[in-house]
Amino acid sequence: MKRLMWLLAVAVTGCQASVRYPAANLADDSYQAGEQWQLVWADEFDKAELNDANWSRRVAKAGRFNAEWQRYTDDESNAYIDNGCLVIKAIHEGESHGENRYTSARLETAQKQSWRYGKVAARIQLPYGQGIWPAFWMVGINGKRHGGDTRWPFCGEIDIMELWGSKDDGAVEATIHYADRNSKHAWIHPQTFKLPAGRFADAFHVFEIEWDEQQIRWMVDGQLYATQPITADEFGEFHQEFFILLNIAVGGKDPDFRPDERSVFPQYMYVDWVRVYQQGKS
Repeated sequence: MKRLMWLLAVAVTGCQASVRYPAANLADDSYQAGEQWQLVWADEFDKAELNDANWSRRVAKAGRFNAEWQRYTDDESNAYIDNGCLVIKAIHEGESHGENRYTSARLETAQKQSWRYGKVAARIQLPYGQGIWPAFWMVGINGKRHGGDTRWPFCGEIDIMELWGSKDDGAVEATIHYADRNSKHAWIHPQTFKLPAGRFADAFHVFEIEWDEQQIRWMVDGQLYATQPITADEFGEFHQEFFILLNIAVGGKDPDFRPDERSVFPQYMYVDWVRVYQQGKS
C-alpha cells in the first residue's frame, strides 16, 4: 500500500517527490523482528492524521533544551502524515541564522504509551547537514518534564539514534544518560555506527534497541554495533517504563553544531513506522 501511495506521489509532484523520498526503498521493507519477539504496540502512520492516542506535540521555546535554536511547535506544518509516513519538518524562518529563527517538532508518547524492556524499533529516513540534530530516543516516565517527580537525568535517557549532521551525515550514535553514584549527570557513548558509504538521508534505515534486565543492545539494519550492561546500582533508572520521542533539533551549545550558510532548509525526517516488541507477550 505504501509503495502505491509513493508512486502516486511521484506521478502528482514529479521530481520534487524523488528528491524528498528515496526512490529505491520506501516500500522495500524486509524487516523481521525475530520469532522470539511479539509485537505489543506499533504506529504505522497509515491514517490521514497523527494518532493522538499515541503522540503529543511538545511545545517549547528556543533555548529550552540544550540551548537549541529551534522552537518546537504543535503546528501541522512541522509534523504531519504524508504518503504513509510521519514527516517531521525543520523550517528556517528568515534569511539570517540564529536562535529562534527555526521551527520544528518534537513528538512524544509520554503519559500515553510506555514500556519496560523489549525491542524498540523505527524505520526512518534522516535529515542531514550542518546544525541538524535528529533523534529517536526514550526517557523514563518518572521525569518531571513529563508528569513525574524526578528531575533529569535521574529518570534516565536512552538515545536509540542520534545523528549530528555537523559531524558526519553517515554516522549515528548510541548513548545513555543517567545520574552516577555521586548524583551527577553522567553519560556513556558505547559506540558509533558508520555507513560504508553515503548518508542516512539517502534511504530508510531501521534503528533499534534490545533492552532487558542485563543490557541494552543497539542495531542498525539488523547489525549489532553497541552493547551497554545496566546491572550496576547506578543504572537503576533503566529498570522502569520509558516512553518514546522523535524530533529534529537545530543548533545547540557548541558553535560547531550550529547552522550556517552551508545548511539546507527545510529538512525532513520521514518515519515509516515505530514498533515495540516484547518476549512472550502479544
